[in-house]
Amino acid sequence: MIGERELKMMKPTAILINTARGPVIDEKALVKALKEGWIAGAGLDVFNEEPLPKDHPLTKLENVVLAPHIGSAARETRTKMAVLVAENLIAFYKGEIPPTLVNKEVVKIKPPGYV
Repeated sequence: MIGERELKMMKPTAILINTARGPVIDEKALVKALKEGWIAGAGLDVFNEEPLPKDHPLTKLENVVLAPHIGSAARETRTKMAVLVAENLIAFYKGEIPPTLVNKEVVKIKPPGYV
């Protein structure tokens, strides 16, 4: 989604942040953009390959901050995640469709609840 063309369209003062998915950004193009000053910097929590290899070109740049895919590790976020899991399990146990069920077609095969 974000390659050389998109990076060149950004302001030289821009800082690119990716906490979505690694493949969203062409890492080779990003390294080039950071080295050549197309953008000012980057903050990355996700990578094409995880864990990021120690010798990856991104690890050698001064204008990039790298995190090992822990951007959601805040206490508030992890608490909300735990509550959401509990709500889904309780709904399933009651025979209800879990609130965040992604593949809803599965309930046609096996309804929620313990039978």
